[in-house]
Order: sequence, then structure tokens, then C-alpha cells
Amino acid sequence: MTNEPWWRGAVIYQIYPRSFMDANNDGIGDLKGIINKLPYIKSLGVDAVWISPFFKSPMKDFGYDISDYRQIDPMFGDMQDFDDLIAKAKTIDLKIIIDQVLSHTSDQHPWFIQSREDQTNDKSDWYVWAEANEFGGPPNNWLSIFGGSAWQWEPRRKQYYLHNFLTSQPDLNFHNEQVREAVLNNVEFWLQRGVDGFRLDAINFCFHDKQLRNNPAKAEENRKGRGFSEDNPYAYQYHNFDNTQPENLNFVEDIRTLMDRYPNVVTLGEISSEDSLKAMADYTKGDKRLHMAYSFELLTPDGSANYIKQTAETLEENLTGGWPCWAVGNHDVSRVASRWTEGKNIQAKSKLYNALLTSLRGSACTYQGEELGLQESDIAFENLQDPYGISFWPTFKGRDGCRTPMPWSKNLLNAGFSENPKPWLPVDSSHREYAVEIQEHQPNSVLTAYKTFLHWRKEQFALRFGNIDFKESDNQKLIFTRAYQEQTIMVIVNFSDEMLTMKVSNAHINLLEGHGFELPRLKSNSDKIELKPFQIAYLDISS
Repeated sequence: MTNEPWWRGAVIYQIYPRSFMDANNDGIGDLKGIINKLPYIKSLGVDAVWISPFFKSPMKDFGYDISDYRQIDPMFGDMQDFDDLIAKAKTIDLKIIIDQVLSHTSDQHPWFIQSREDQTNDKSDWYVWAEANEFGGPPNNWLSIFGGSAWQWEPRRKQYYLHNFLTSQPDLNFHNEQVREAVLNNVEFWLQRGVDGFRLDAINFCFHDKQLRNNPAKAEENRKGRGFSEDNPYAYQYHNFDNTQPENLNFVEDIRTLMDRYPNVVTLGEISSEDSLKAMADYTKGDKRLHMAYSFELLTPDGSANYIKQTAETLEENLTGGWPCWAVGNHDVSRVASRWTEGKNIQAKSKLYNALLTSLRGSACTYQGEELGLQESDIAFENLQDPYGISFWPTFKGRDGCRTPMPWSKNLLNAGFSENPKPWLPVDSSHREYAVEIQEHQPNSVLTAYKTFLHWRKEQFALRFGNIDFKESDNQKLIFTRAYQEQTIMVIVNFSDEMLTMKVSNAHINLLEGHGFELPRLKSNSDKIELKPFQIAYLDISS
């Protein structure tokens, strides 16, 4: 038995609503489409659903630019649809987590429309405004992740405003107490409607350095991309002053104070900073900050055993009572089935990565389509929707390739996603062979493996709640143990396309079954086991 909170060790299924299921056939997914697919989601064995933004928005960044935090955008439905979603999810014991985009709004939000008018109105200090430098240029060297300066001139005020993302996403001024109070009130609005938690977008971007100090330059050899490509000018700076400021931790504690008034809810912070693993630890420290956080550290091109071990171990060394969450894919990066497979052994590797993700210590976010082994779509330039990709074409094609519609049925129009002849993004024709309808009836499919493993995992408390201890890794294998109460499970992962033979020096070896993976071969009269290529093994080594 365990008294752990529901979110510890939970598997959270991320839905990008535009691309999940279109119920009204306008070419865009919606809340009713999600409701229709709740039985499917429940069948996967996941514990919760995280739904990307569905709030009122001009959709310059597809919902991450919010013009009304308390309204459903009509393209997704209405408040009754949302209430129905919450009610129906509760009947099948499925938690609902929604996005909250707190650091910035849309430039169409009433707050900004008022703030930009002059320097004396009631909202004049609700956004980050600054004077031009002596040459008329921006006040400092801060850059937008989406390209160019992070400052945009506003002729009405004769000042610049800060935008860490698109120019249509002005940053709120969290140094203003009224802003913090208004933001928390918006958060509480959704708590009162019955949500089970929040994924907090770019939560470390709320505060900026009040002195507007320039970021220092970063040498070329130190540039790396986490949520952006290395040829993006954003990688040319150390982002010491435009995000992850010390004051932000106080605001995170204010969020937790609010959350603690509502039982059994959770916060999941998205962290992207110069040292994301340290920030994850800081933002989840103790029981007064976020319940858990995730970063872009496994959303990278490197999916090797050594890198995964190094990343997880570094976080564990930093954590002081916090709880991690891991993700290998989401709506912002190319699909893991393309990023980590090099186009080889895709099905076997997809099964392995899904199991490995949910075997690490922490909770896990799994992105729609990962249960099918979907690969990145190649979108023609004329069909691109993502402004990020349009700006950086052709070296970076943006995020549309991981956002194409879910394939539900091989032979239906748009693979069953919508009856509209022209969905918002084209359905990848190669995805039809991976459709849910096909894989559900294939005993060896990625989907079958995903379901089998997650249902088995629910009974393995060591995998859900246990401590982690990494034993060994190299280019070929990764070995670690998970221990909780009386149970200790050893996990052995063969990352290679060759047979792996290894010695297991434990007298109490019990090969666990029921997880859906082929069992390794225990050599007779020997303490050695053999794993086939891309095989993962679970051994009960409890004494």
C-alpha cells in the first residue's frame, strides 16, 4: 500500500488540441473531440491529460498568446464543453491538467491595449516598458527566442516593450504587485472550475532584471540549443538577466500557497534556462514551491545511454526534496521517433523509449502520437503555420512537423481527424500506416506495447515512486535500480543493434513478466543474461 499523492510517478498524456480530434469538422481539433476520445486516452493506462492552451487568442502563436484567460476560444468550443470535459474525465478517474501562460499575454489583451496608450493610465506599469537608448535603439541587448531583439517600439508611448517570444506576446511586469494578484486570480478561476492542475509555461520567464543589464556574450564553443537551434542568435548570449531571476521564486511560492487551498491539485513547471537542471531543483525545493518541473534536457538530439544517465544523475544531485518530471517529446521539438532513431529500427526504439521514459525516477509527460511511434512530418514551406519556422527556414523548419493531426483511421479522410477537406495542417500520408485503428489490432505494435507496459507499471511501486541508482552505462547499455519499500527492480536497457551479454551478480534474480517486452535469456548454470537489440529488461532483485 502507498499514500503517495496521485501525481507522483504519474504518466501525463499531452494533447495539442488543434491536432487531436476535430468534432465539428472545421479542420481544427476541439474540446468535444477530446471528450470523444477520452475512452481511448483512458485505455492507454495514463493517469492524467495535459491540454495545451484553448483560451481566447488571436492565435499568432497558436494559443500561447492569450487575449482572455477566462474564455474558451470559439474554435475549441465553449465553457459548457470544458465543464463537460471535466465532468466526464472524473467519471473515468482521469485527471485534467491545463496550460497557464503567465509570463506574457497577447498584444490583443485588454491589459496591453490600455497599457500601450500612454505612460499614466491605470495599466501603464503592467508590462515591461523602457526608454530608447541614446541612439534611439532598444534599451539593452536582450534577444527574442523567435529571432531579433526582444524589444519592440510602441509609438503611442514612445517607449519599447519587452517580448521574450513573438512581438505580439508582450511580457507582463511581475515587479508590479497588482499584476501578480491579477494573474493568480486568473489561475484560481480554473481551480474553481475543477481542474486537477496546471502546466506552467515558461514559468521562469516571469521576472526580468529591474536594472535591464545587458546579457554577457557566449563563446561559440559554449552555445547549445535547448528549445531553440544553435544557429539562433538567442544562443549567442548567457541569459543571466532576462529570465530565471531570484524574485521569481517568491512568485512560485505564491502560486503554491494558492494551490494548497485546493486538495489534490498539482503544478508542473516548464523550465528553460542557462542551467535548467539546477533551476528545476530550485523551483521544486521543499514543499513551498512547484510540485514538479521538467526541462528541455531530454528534448535534445542526443538520446544516448551516457547522456540520459548524466542528465538524470545531475538532476538527482541537485534535488533537495523536489520531484522531477521527464519528457522526450512535446509540441515544441521534433518527434523523438525521428530525433533519436536516425531512421533505423523505429518501431523497436519507440517501444524502448516509451518504457525508459516511464522507468526513470519521476513523473512523465508523453506527447500525443508517441504511443504510435509517429515520426516527424516534413511540411512544405507553403503549408507552414509556425511563425518560428517561417522565420528560420530552411535551417530550422519550426514546430509544425510534430503538430500534424493524429491518425485515427487509415482509410478515412484526413485519417479520421476531420471531415474538412483542408485541415489546419496536412495529415502526413506516411502516418496512415500508424493509425490507432490499425495498431490496436496488432499484438506487436508500438501502441500495444505502450498500453501493456503502462498497465503493468501501475502495479510496480518501485517504478512509480522509488529512488534511482545508476549502476553502469556506455554507448551500448544503461543499467539502474529503482527501490521502494521492500521492492527493488533492476532495469537493463540495450541501446544497441547487437546482442548484449552481461553478468548480474545477485543471488535473488527474478525476471519480471507482464510488461510486454520479450524476456532476456538467462544462461543456464551462469549468472549472465542476454538481451536482444533494443530490448529492455526488468529484474526483481529484492533481497
